[in-house]
Amino acid sequence: MKKYLLSLCVGLGLLLGGASAMAQATDATPAAPATAPMMAAEAPAAVAPVAEPAAMAVAADPAAVPAAEAATASAEPVPEKGDVAWMLVATLLVVMMVIPGLALFYGGLVRSKNMLSVLMQVTVVFSLVMVLWAVYGYSLAFGGEGLIIANLDKAFLAGITMDSVSATFTEGVVIPELIFVAFQATFAGITCAIIVGAFAERIKFSAVLIFTTIWFTFSYIPVAHMVWGSGGYLIGLGKMDFAGGTVVHLSAAVAALVGAYVIGKRIGYGREAMAPHSLALTMVGAALLWVGWFGFNAGSALEANSNAALAFLNTLIATAAAVLAWCVGEALTKGKASMLGAASGAVAGLVAITPACGYVGPMGAIAIGLAGGFLCLWGVNGLKKLLGADDTLDVFGLHGVGGIAGGLLTAVFAAPMLGGMSGADFSIASQLFVQAKSMLVAAVWSGVVAYIAFKVADLLVGLRVSEEEEREGLDISSHGESAYNR
Repeated sequence: MKKYLLSLCVGLGLLLGGASAMAQATDATPAAPATAPMMAAEAPAAVAPVAEPAAMAVAADPAAVPAAEAATASAEPVPEKGDVAWMLVATLLVVMMVIPGLALFYGGLVRSKNMLSVLMQVTVVFSLVMVLWAVYGYSLAFGGEGLIIANLDKAFLAGITMDSVSATFTEGVVIPELIFVAFQATFAGITCAIIVGAFAERIKFSAVLIFTTIWFTFSYIPVAHMVWGSGGYLIGLGKMDFAGGTVVHLSAAVAALVGAYVIGKRIGYGREAMAPHSLALTMVGAALLWVGWFGFNAGSALEANSNAALAFLNTLIATAAAVLAWCVGEALTKGKASMLGAASGAVAGLVAITPACGYVGPMGAIAIGLAGGFLCLWGVNGLKKLLGADDTLDVFGLHGVGGIAGGLLTAVFAAPMLGGMSGADFSIASQLFVQAKSMLVAAVWSGVVAYIAFKVADLLVGLRVSEEEEREGLDISSHGESAYNR
């Protein structure tokens, strides 16, 4: 316990110091209102018709200035209750994706002696990131304009009140900034939690926390700002990532793969049986992920409107298509379709449609789902052997391959000729180049930061448990409890 507390203190110290350095490197401009993901600039302020007569009154009588200011203030957009209600539900659904969805999906896939350790890692990593997001993460990601990062003007959520609003994709439509903070916090949390699946069953709990703190600060925040934040480098290029195919899935997958290489393989990997201990729990987790993903994708519209409905439908049918594709692929290659395959196919489809869900039509979504199912099946089998890493729960095979496939296919099926929602001047070739370049930038950024973060954690507390502790199982050796009574 002392080691855990020490690692947390050291990690938070590194974080706060790093955050300050990053803030000093940025231009100290006033904080811009929080912007919605995928918006290149803030929505212009809505001006109601009553503002014009007020301005005329000011010109005729200077004494009318207070009245004119009051009229202008009354013209400012206010959140609609329907949008607020939807965003609250969407945020709750994303929380459910992590706890218990992702936790159970991962927990069922490990051996019984490591069940609680995975549940613990997912839960605590998510909790840690929620706090860090409120302290400085939101400010650095969405607190203002910047090419790589914003600033610390909204650190500790300074200046954000019940009356603060964030712009959406529709001019004159806003949502409370508090719910935007919460919604984006869940994205940061699930991204970091996804990573732990690659090195499950052998990493020290304290090392997980140190790594998470560093990677969240120096990788997730900059990538999120570059893709979604005001003035971000990648959004400036024209990157299309509706709900996080690059920000969440590809970034997490690359960091996970780096971790699998740096930490090394489990004892007995490739020689001893390491079958999942409860596919029933994995199925329950996959089902919760599927349901929660509607909040993840449709919630990224930031409004209760037709764009949210499109993302909702695309999420439903792309995932179903991926399940079918995976089952067909398994039947053709192994002779039988499995429950684990169906659950994995669902996750593959969810990942693949994430960047495209608000840009493509339903038939394009089905095509993306089919491609995601087949490609991710190859990712967790053929590609995994080629890479030679012990990616315990196939994080890269699902989230990496699915994120890449979805990101590239977004550029194809967003074209109006294929049922997409882009304008008539949309160019598939040009957008493919932008998508590929942006994903490469995010992947390299995530991989370099992850490598440094793992090395720092190794220097501070070490990365792996001892061989004796690993054989005993992390439930007992790291947490002093067992998932099941024997």
